[in-house]
Amino acid sequence: MSAGEEPTTPMSDELVVTSAAERVFTITINRPEVRNAIDLATTQALAAAFDELDARDDLTVGILTGSAGFFCAGMDLKAFLRGERPVIPGRGFGGLTEASPKKPLIAAVEGVAYAGGFELALACDLIVAASNSKFGIPEVKRGLVAAAGGVLRLPRRLPYHVAMELALTGASFGAEQAHAWGLVNRLAEPGSALSVAERLAAEIASNGPLAVRVSKQLVARSDEWTLSESFERQREFTTPVMSSDDAREGALAFTEKRAPVWTGR
Repeated sequence: MSAGEEPTTPMSDELVVTSAAERVFTITINRPEVRNAIDLATTQALAAAFDELDARDDLTVGILTGSAGFFCAGMDLKAFLRGERPVIPGRGFGGLTEASPKKPLIAAVEGVAYAGGFELALACDLIVAASNSKFGIPEVKRGLVAAAGGVLRLPRRLPYHVAMELALTGASFGAEQAHAWGLVNRLAEPGSALSVAERLAAEIASNGPLAVRVSKQLVARSDEWTLSESFERQREFTTPVMSSDDAREGALAFTEKRAPVWTGR
């Protein structure tokens, strides 16, 4: 455990395990017996974890990962057959796919990210993946639709015909292909996706927390605005940052040749 890291609840006891260290909040899906498939209770636990990420002033960035060498195999089909729908109104599958946290979220993928698991990764802002991990939206193979963002986000991230083929065939593909397409930010050796994600998170967490949060929101929302309106809409977000204590601290630290001390104000 790193210095200052919070103790975690034992992996065997909780559906979702969280820990915090150095402004980074790690959220681990913990249902290894079903390759971390998501049921309603896990969705509710994930939503609570994302709320905690946004609520805590000592956190700048989150990491979403899975236990036991798997990211997430998607929706728990046995729970689905019992009538469960692992969705929260207004927040979507896993408490994430329709309502991303305000702070950046990195997916650290090992093993498989299939169906809803891939949709969770797509809902994150950055993806780190083990080189032998697999992705896909195979819902059509089960008579379902990748309605938790798969068929909506993929055409925005990939060429139209590539996205269409993946949606219609349900074919899986590897992390190296995903990296070549630009879906994955950083490849990791098998078993080290979380450690690579932690290094990426540390790079982000070293920056001003207000600036990081607003930068995420602007990048994520920029395609909603026309170019003519985008600068005016941007000012609504950036003006408070430019007049913040952190903005002054950043400039002062640069002139004094020292590391900044952020307050988030």
